[in-house]
Amino acid sequence: MASSEEDGSGNGSLEEKENGKKRSLGALATAWLIFYNIAMTAGWLVLGIAMARFYIQRGTHRGLFRSVQKILKFFQTFALLEVVHCAVGIVHTSVLVTGVQVSSRIFMVWFIAHSIKQIQNEESVILFLVVWTVTEITRYSFYTFNLLNHLPYFIKWARYNFFIILYPAGVVGELLTIYAALPYVKKTGMYSLRLPNKYNVSFDYYYFLIIVMFSYIPLFPQLYLHMLRQRRKVLHGEVIVEKDD
Repeated sequence: MASSEEDGSGNGSLEEKENGKKRSLGALATAWLIFYNIAMTAGWLVLGIAMARFYIQRGTHRGLFRSVQKILKFFQTFALLEVVHCAVGIVHTSVLVTGVQVSSRIFMVWFIAHSIKQIQNEESVILFLVVWTVTEITRYSFYTFNLLNHLPYFIKWARYNFFIILYPAGVVGELLTIYAALPYVKKTGMYSLRLPNKYNVSFDYYYFLIIVMFSYIPLFPQLYLHMLRQRRKVLHGEVIVEKDD
């Protein structure tokens, strides 16, 4: 497949061949990322339209999650590829940070909203769904236009301004949803492992969820302040000096 280089005049050095491979990989990676971000933008847009149409037709949020859950589960789970993108180096972002953000979303979808059907009609579920949808449409369209080197200012402005309201609202929705799930988890003992058992290990999902809720206290301010610093840097051109821990 590289026969044109290997069978050519022989003037290309090893360094030139490696650079050629890097350029090819860069072009291929960029093409994939453009496709991925267009697909994710379209997916979340379809989800947003489906939610709006449901509410207009029914006049209530009850049953909305059940109506859109297949689309939500597919595209939110598909976001696991973002961890892969970081791991293989085509996106220069922390694997750990990306992994935590993506896995927390998947946790909310599969292990809270999907698993505990009694809470699917809670207003808090609709709150974080609306927030996620607006956030992801904005975020993926930002990435798409940025990769195409044609970023409209409105998309850039929305990316670094919408989060000021949406991020706290989403956190409130997620926390209230987990809180609403606690009585059902405690009553049923779901996902819990009691002693004695052959593994000699115990796990209480109820207390695990409480720990998850408390974990928002240190994590949310850090991520929110990081986004505020990025906002100043991108929109106002401030030079941000990160302090070493």
